[in-house]
Amino acid sequence: MSVVPAEVLPGSVLAADGAARDAAELAPPARLWPSLAAVYRAQLSRARVARIPLLFVATFQSVGIMIMMRGVVDGGGQAQFVVAGSSIVVVAFVALNLLAQYFGQLRATGGLDHYATLPVPPAAVVLGAAGAYASFTVPGTLVTAVFGCVLFGLPLANLWVLLVVIPLAGAALAGLGAALGLLAPRPELATLLGQLGMSAALLLGVLPPDRMPQIVRFARDLLPSTYGVEAYARTFAAHPDWARVAADLAVCAGVGVISLAVATWAYRRAAVR
Repeated sequence: MSVVPAEVLPGSVLAADGAARDAAELAPPARLWPSLAAVYRAQLSRARVARIPLLFVATFQSVGIMIMMRGVVDGGGQAQFVVAGSSIVVVAFVALNLLAQYFGQLRATGGLDHYATLPVPPAAVVLGAAGAYASFTVPGTLVTAVFGCVLFGLPLANLWVLLVVIPLAGAALAGLGAALGLLAPRPELATLLGQLGMSAALLLGVLPPDRMPQIVRFARDLLPSTYGVEAYARTFAAHPDWARVAADLAVCAGVGVISLAVATWAYRRAAVR
């Protein structure tokens, strides 16, 4: 009598389990861009109602800052930085502050476990959430910029530059906010770090740099939003130096790639704990 292994018997349970295991091992991984689009749509739908009131607060805050600075700054180069800085503060409030709070709460409440069970790459989760939060800054930033230009008598001809500045500065600030939220050990600390980052963007971005001490200017150069402010402020000149504008935007893009990569690493680190 010959003995036949059970694995080779047709219809056996072991054969079915082996085939299922092979199929699972050969299943294609989820692609980045479809996963990114799915996370982006989900985050956009989720935050649409909850974040609109906060976006109004961010816009109202920036408009109030410009009205206050109108009594101190008459016009010229200083007014250009006030308007540009106030516009980017809207981006910092949402992309840095709120995203730090969101990921801090997500980590504390175990929400990362939900994303960890989904067949999506970690980069898609970070980029999708960052893109959704940054998208909410577009209306408020444009309203703030138009109001500031009218208030200080600045030209509106190059307002289109904000369509480039917003995603690049938003990516840099959103990556920083996500990293702060994911690396903070407690959600309260993530909220604190996000608010401190937004305050730094407010003070160092709105105030004219020529009135700052040298050490404060150095700190200003380390802030990702500074280069978005510089790029937009340069467009108010009668003959803008587009090469320097492009250089500032390139720095924004480079910082955005680095900050989003750090946020992706922080997400992987937090998800496995």
